[in-house]
Amino acid sequence: MGSSRSSILCFLMLCASFLVPTSCHSYSHGALFIFGDSFYDAGNNIYLNTSNTSLAKLSIFPYGETYFKHPTGRVSDGRLIPDFIAEFAKLPLIPPYLQPGNHQFTNGVNFASGGAGALVENNQGPIMGLKTQLRNFKNMEKQLRKKLGASEVKTLLSTAVYMFSIGSNDYLVPFITNSTLLQSYSKKEYVKMVIGNITTVIQEIYKIGGRKFGLSKLIPWGCFPFSRELKLSSTGGSGCMEEFTLLAKLHNRALLEALKELKKSQLKGYTYSIFDAYTVATAIFNNPSKYGFEEVKWHAVAAVH
Repeated sequence: MGSSRSSILCFLMLCASFLVPTSCHSYSHGALFIFGDSFYDAGNNIYLNTSNTSLAKLSIFPYGETYFKHPTGRVSDGRLIPDFIAEFAKLPLIPPYLQPGNHQFTNGVNFASGGAGALVENNQGPIMGLKTQLRNFKNMEKQLRKKLGASEVKTLLSTAVYMFSIGSNDYLVPFITNSTLLQSYSKKEYVKMVIGNITTVIQEIYKIGGRKFGLSKLIPWGCFPFSRELKLSSTGGSGCMEEFTLLAKLHNRALLEALKELKKSQLKGYTYSIFDAYTVATAIFNNPSKYGFEEVKWHAVAAVH
């Protein structure tokens, strides 16, 4: 098995192992709460504003065709990483928070929204940014307390896993929208703001009861087809947009350090796992045929993730 596949498998197994029951309590079977962007969005966006052209496309093929046999709102033709982790943990697929009629919550909820960023300024259009996702989580927690009682909810939240895939749009959106936000700070200052918003949300969830967190590094966005085409249209040059890749590297280093600092801050019971998506994506770009791809450089990508 290749190193990239091993990395994915290890992350799946580790997150799933977080969900192993620790007692015979009725709600200690584990739950999965998911935050992030389109890498993790299981369909929230299609309930926000289906008149939006980009969102409406999620309701037609090829989305969903390889596994669900119908579009589900996932930006994929099949399952997402949280779907596989739920399967590993023997949980049902975790439903979107906005899905009509979903009021159970005891197996977890997916709050992710395609296009979401950690910074409020980078949330474009009818989407739920990270701050909104946190607010939805708090609202859900209040509903659960009314339904189950404080003791039951404390156990449920403390044994749950909280997954995050967030940050990509904070670096992509300023380039796409010609925003001056990124230029208003040094790269390190800007990354610090993004990471600060992510860790603030983690700390807020910890205060409510969360203890186990799984996060993902950013992929080398500068070499994505979208970035290559953006460079071609703006400068006439070919190849990767190195500024994107540099920001991803800075983000990944800062994220790892921030998670370590939280560990040092004596948050009792706090633990985390981090998925090295950067290394996995780089391996695919460098050797696409090994992973079943014929071309990874020039196919257009129209939507923000």
